[in-house]
Amino acid sequence: QVQLVESGGGLVQAGGSLRLSCVASGRTFSSYLMGWFRQAPGKEREFVAFIGRNAGNIVNRDSVKGRFIISRDNAKNTVYLQMNTLTPEDTAVYSCAADAPPYSESYLNYDFWGQGTQVTVSS
Repeated sequence: QVQLVESGGGLVQAGGSLRLSCVASGRTFSSYLMGWFRQAPGKEREFVAFIGRNAGNIVNRDSVKGRFIISRDNAKNTVYLQMNTLTPEDTAVYSCAADAPPYSESYLNYDFWGQGTQVTVSS
């Protein structure tokens, strides 16, 4: 079991930045693949970014490439999502999730989830 707690969401103007954090407790954090997902009102949850156990494999959805950076610090049991040049289309509840290998972009494959943090981008 692993417990995940996100923080760092909030209200920001278009073009601004936010840094989300997700702290894990429980079993060894470094054994998990980590992903960030988001869900906007009335829409399905969607994949945002993925990072491998030792940060050697990183995948981002096309719409956030060049703007969002996923990273992890296994010594701190934390995964981050640095979000730059935010647009109103990025408004959603962002959740981190942990999974065992192999890599997946489907939220259905992730076993453990945080409660989510709201990100709202105003125009």
